[in-house]
Amino acid sequence: MAGFGGFRPAAFQFLRDLARNNQKAWFEANRDVYEREVRDPMRLLVETLNARLGSIAPEIVGDPKRSMFRIHRDVRFSKNKSPYKTNAGAWLYHRDAGRKVGRVGETGGAGFYFHIDPTTCFMAGGIWMPTRPALLRIREAIAAQPTALARLTSAPGFRRRFDGLNEEAKLRRVPRDFPSDHPAAEWLKLQSFTAPASIERSVVTSPRLVDRLCRDFELLVPLVRWLNRALGYQPAKARCAITTPPRTATSSR
Repeated sequence: MAGFGGFRPAAFQFLRDLARNNQKAWFEANRDVYEREVRDPMRLLVETLNARLGSIAPEIVGDPKRSMFRIHRDVRFSKNKSPYKTNAGAWLYHRDAGRKVGRVGETGGAGFYFHIDPTTCFMAGGIWMPTRPALLRIREAIAAQPTALARLTSAPGFRRRFDGLNEEAKLRRVPRDFPSDHPAAEWLKLQSFTAPASIERSVVTSPRLVDRLCRDFELLVPLVRWLNRALGYQPAKARCAITTPPRTATSSR
């Protein structure tokens, strides 16, 4: 099998065309383009990253068949009935947590994410919109270690690459389970704990993408491991101690 060489411009053209023709008939007529230009390269990228993560964070794994998010949208509770997403993404996850992420399931842990769409390419590390029980555990860890997130996000390497944690859905007030004057009050207001960074299209369309992502992963390992410890998921010293990731329901993110 040839190594990952980057996404071709045709991948982005397909996503642009899909945005203009978001209907089943068009997608089925162009399914071969999706599989060749988007799905298969993303799977190969995940396979390559999974191998590299063995020496970066052995507990974080990727599965070529399960790490990639489905192209089909869940439209059951949405006013937007477009059947397909116009982006592609992959999730590398803690082997004990499984691939569930965000509000989809109780077991989701912290990991790494990669995303492309017609106008944006980025990666991120952390945990996106954890479930209420998981969020409480993270907040309890923050309360017990008030300076932890400040220390992690002020590390020189982190600051050079990332602009801190995304404040998506940040609360206006400290959650009522904690005192309003808590020294970590601003961190306790967060409902999502991710550090994103954009990636140039010229990198995404080249073999350099793998090295770029691995450098970013290395910078985010301390944050990801701190979050996972808060959730009861431990780091691993070697990939040989890791079993096959458990099969879990497909995320609809």
